[in-house]
Amino acid sequence: MSNMTGAEWRKSSYSANEGNCVEVADNTPSVVGVRDSKDIAGPALMFAPEQWRSFITSIKAS
Repeated sequence: MSNMTGAEWRKSSYSANEGNCVEVADNTPSVVGVRDSKDIAGPALMFAPEQWRSFITSIKAS
């Protein structure tokens, strides 16, 4: 997978102000990144866009 150069990270609108949440970067063409908002320099999970869409669809259906 690619690196996250140029990624624009965002938090969910449901996140609390303490910052205990995940951030998602879905503006890159080949990968969706997910990271811990408390450790922005730390590792990020990377998913293919199709995998991320499937995950989000499953969450919304629950």
